[in-house]
Amino acid sequence: MTPVARPPLTSDERTQLIGWLDVQRSFVRMKCEGLSEADAHRQLLPTSPLMTVAGIVAHLRWVEYSWFHLNLAGVPDTGQTPWTEDGHVDAEMFVDDVPLAQLLDEYDAECARSNEIVAGVSLDDVEKAAVAVRPGGAASTRYILCHMIEETARHVGHLDIIRELIDGHRSYN
Repeated sequence: MTPVARPPLTSDERTQLIGWLDVQRSFVRMKCEGLSEADAHRQLLPTSPLMTVAGIVAHLRWVEYSWFHLNLAGVPDTGQTPWTEDGHVDAEMFVDDVPLAQLLDEYDAECARSNEIVAGVSLDDVEKAAVAVRPGGAASTRYILCHMIEETARHVGHLDIIRELIDGHRSYN
């Protein structure tokens, strides 16, 4: 898979932010291409057993959902999220029985929904979440997009390292 094209060098802020996030998102699927189910769920980091390719893809899907759907759009959680107050902090990464193709399709669908939400708001709009999600107050759409670029890129780095440990595959080409 060829990564999504980078945004034009002189495009406006919204195009840059969404464009760079989409570039990072495209790397997620690219890093998963050709992996077997066993490798996608393989635990390679003894100190972080949930840090598998499948676990990272699942985490990224739920981060998209949380930031854009729950927080920015303010849609209440109706119990579909994998985490609960009394549950494991990384519950979304327990996906040993979920095929990688399904996780990637869910991630792609969530990213598309996130982009739809962002298209309907200003970069200056703030989250509509009914419950404050952080002590500093509500975040702007701009902040959320910058954070999601950072979050996604950081986890693409994890995918890059894990993929290299699995089969030596490197680069973004």
